[in-house]
Amino acid sequence: MPEAIGFDVYGTLVDPLEMNERLEPIAGELSGRLAALWREKQLEYTFRRGLMRKYEDFDSCTSQALVFASGVLGVELSEQERERLIEEYQSLNLFPDVITGIEALKERGHPLVAFSNGVEATVRALLDRAGALPHFQDVISVDDLKTFKPDPEVYRYLTRRLGTEPSETWLVSSNPFDVIGGKAVGLKTVWIQRNPETQFDPWGIEPDLVVPNLEALAEKL
Repeated sequence: MPEAIGFDVYGTLVDPLEMNERLEPIAGELSGRLAALWREKQLEYTFRRGLMRKYEDFDSCTSQALVFASGVLGVELSEQERERLIEEYQSLNLFPDVITGIEALKERGHPLVAFSNGVEATVRALLDRAGALPHFQDVISVDDLKTFKPDPEVYRYLTRRLGTEPSETWLVSSNPFDVIGGKAVGLKTVWIQRNPETQFDPWGIEPDLVVPNLEALAEKL
């Protein structure tokens, strides 16, 4: 039987740095730096909250990170502008290879789920707007556990929800910390190296596959 596959969402299926273009009317030449710092702090807040056991969901981390990033760069945002940007964050576009890649994997019988730090309702809405939701049999959120990747328990939760053993479960992610987290628990892992200049952490924990996109992944599997 084809093995089950869990797909990370932010950075793997959709690009958070796409917000660069949406920030430009407000931030001008600072839009690229703002988008990157927003994403950096968003992830940092999930790591810190997971370690501290002071959970607030991913939507809250996203909003707080935007406040921090805009403050650091001196980009003044009204409450209305912040709310609009958060709404736009939930309508990010899919990478162009996503639909063809997941369709190919689905045709080969792989059970496919989205597996995200994001709140389930938010991720469902995002994937629905982008046209990807019907291709997944479920959306699995770490919000159910009130912690974040790479807490080992979230990867065990993925296998429990799928009814699979770690050794017969694939995790697909563009985020090295996520790949390492899954591999440390015994999952099979794929690193989507969308940017050839991106470095993988030298921890001695390597992904099983490295591919540039989901179409290449479908060819490999």
